[in-house]
Amino acid sequence: MPALNDLALTVEEPEPDRFHWILLEALDSGEAEVLDYRVYRRAARAEASYSNALVMGVAELQKISAARPSDPDA
Repeated sequence: MPALNDLALTVEEPEPDRFHWILLEALDSGEAEVLDYRVYRRAARAEASYSNALVMGVAELQKISAARPSDPDA
């Protein structure tokens, strides 16, 4: 599982009024000025608005955070 600070959240609208959140995982490209990402998780269903999709994506990040051990050495 990637570190939380290696994740980015974005929202896309592949069809009008159908918004999907996507969690992206940062990959080490070897270049300091370039960030490469791959899809880590994505919404299973569309939301009716950008803001709803964003809220659902944040909720997914919170689930990931809550599932992590509180001890950083664990």
